[in-house]
Amino acid sequence: MARIAEPRPAAEPSSAVQQQRRDAILQATAALAAEKPADQVQMNEVARAAGVALGTLYRYFPSKTHLFVGLMADRVDRMQDGIHRRKAPAGTAADRVFDVLSRATRPMLRQPHLTAAMLNSLNTADATAVAEVGHIDRQVRGMLLTICGVDDPGPQDISPMRLVQHTWHGILQSSLNGRISADETEDEIQLACRLILAPLSEAAS
Repeated sequence: MARIAEPRPAAEPSSAVQQQRRDAILQATAALAAEKPADQVQMNEVARAAGVALGTLYRYFPSKTHLFVGLMADRVDRMQDGIHRRKAPAGTAADRVFDVLSRATRPMLRQPHLTAAMLNSLNTADATAVAEVGHIDRQVRGMLLTICGVDDPGPQDISPMRLVQHTWHGILQSSLNGRISADETEDEIQLACRLILAPLSEAAS
């Protein structure tokens, strides 16, 4: 499990070259964590694979938690880009959210070490120390609300969608721990969407 993040801010890239270095770090992290558990991925190993100095790695990612949460934030941004390119799914709000989450879940389960590293880091990170935590929560929630056609969400929209996010994470964790099968994972995500988003689905119908 990734250790809890240190309370110091991560640097943001201020040039194209710096962004390339940060991207290289994330790519190296993804490759290494796809092969072995997070506790076996060492920061110096990531720096070496990315072709950057160890100090550069720590500048952008002060801890391993920052690193894996940053990687998840990058995946969420790519997920949003993919949604924008695809035609919106049909059906109720629950059907639409399930479509998005099931598409995201399948590749995550094919890389269990990497997914566990990202999910555990997200769950243990202090949102006041790791800025990407809030970014991930807002991005995913905003994506799901938009796919449901909710452009000006209120508390009655946001709270159920937040509950869907938390439930999805819990189902993923159960699947990664071997407590449920891939088919059961998908079935439970679908059931959670239907139960939690029933009021939103009825309001949209």
